[in-house]
Amino acid sequence: MIDRLDPRSVTIDWSSVATSALSVFVAVIVAYVIYRIVFRIVDKVAHLSDTHVDEILLARIRRPIKWSFLAIAVTVAAQTDPALREWWEPLARFLRPALLGWVAYNVVRGLTAVMELRMADADPVASRSRRTRIAVLSRIATFAIILITIGLMLFSIPSVRAIGTTMLASAGLAALAIGAAAQPALKSLIAGVQVALTEPMRIGDLVKVDGDAGRVEEIHMSFVTVRTWDERVLVVPTSRFLDETFENWSRLDEALTGTVFLHLDPTTEIAPIRAEFERFVETHELFDRRNMGLVVTEAYPESIELRLTVSSQTIGDLWALRCAVREHMMDWLRENMEDALIRHRLEVPGGHPKAGEAAAP
Repeated sequence: MIDRLDPRSVTIDWSSVATSALSVFVAVIVAYVIYRIVFRIVDKVAHLSDTHVDEILLARIRRPIKWSFLAIAVTVAAQTDPALREWWEPLARFLRPALLGWVAYNVVRGLTAVMELRMADADPVASRSRRTRIAVLSRIATFAIILITIGLMLFSIPSVRAIGTTMLASAGLAALAIGAAAQPALKSLIAGVQVALTEPMRIGDLVKVDGDAGRVEEIHMSFVTVRTWDERVLVVPTSRFLDETFENWSRLDEALTGTVFLHLDPTTEIAPIRAEFERFVETHELFDRRNMGLVVTEAYPESIELRLTVSSQTIGDLWALRCAVREHMMDWLRENMEDALIRHRLEVPGGHPKAGEAAAP
C-alpha cells in the first residue's frame, strides 16, 4: 500500500523562496538599468544620422531586446541559486527560442520597413520591382522564422521530443508521407520564390487574368490579389502566373498604345474623318505624341471598320483618352457626316395590301 502524502508533512523553505525572489528582483532591476543605458546610447548615435532608418529599426527590436535582457538576467541569477535554477530552467528552455524568434521576426519586419522607406523616391518601375521582391522574400523569411521557432519551442517539451525521436526512427516513410502531404505548400513556396526572382508581375502592375484587368495589390507565397476597376478582388494562385499565360500591361512602363474602332457606311469618305481625328488628338492634354493614326482595317458589304490609334503615358490616361476620342468622333459624325453612320431600316412603300385589309374593321 502507498501511503497518502499528508499535506501537513510538506514544508516550505520560506527563506529559500525569499532568497530566490530577491535574486530575481535584483537581476531584473540590474538588467533593466543596463537595457536603458544601452538603448539611450544607441538612440543618441542613431539621432546623429541624417535618415530615419536607424530609428525605424530600433523601434522594431526594442521590446524583444528588453525582454531578452530580463530573461538573460534571470538565467544568470539562477546559476548561483539552485532553488531558482530548478524552476527556471524548464521555463527557460521554452522561452529562449520564443525570444530568439521574436527578435528575428522584428529584425525582418524592421529591415522590410527600412527598404520600403528607401524606395519612396525611386523610379516607379524599379520601385515596383523591389517592392515585389521585398514583399515575397520577407514573407518567406517570416514563415521560416515562425516555423523554426514553434519547432524549437515544442521540442523543449520532453514528451514532444520523445515523439519526435520515435518518428525519426522511421525517417524514410515519414519523409515520403510529409513530402506527399506538403506538395501543394512546397509548390506555392517555390512559386513565390520564382515570382520574386523572375518578376513576371510586380506589386502595382496592371495585369489581365481570365478577361479581367486589375492592379496587383499583394503577392503572397500561395496567392496573388488583383483589384479590378470595379473594386472586385481576384484571388489567383501564385503558381498560375508561372504555369499559364496572362497579360502584363505595365511590365516595363505604363506607356501604351490603344485603339478605338468605328464601323461606318461603306460609302463614307475617310479623309475628313482622319483630319478631324488628328486635329482633336493633337490638342488633347492626355496625348503623349508617340503614336497616332487612322486606317481602314476591314471592308464588309454593309460596313467598313476604322481603327483609330492613340497613345498616352499611363494606362489610366490612355483609357480616358480612348473614351474621349470615341465620344468626340461620334458627336462629330452625327453633326457633320450623318450619312456615314450605319442604319438598318425596313421600308414598305404604301404598306402591304393584306396588312390594310387586316387593319380594317
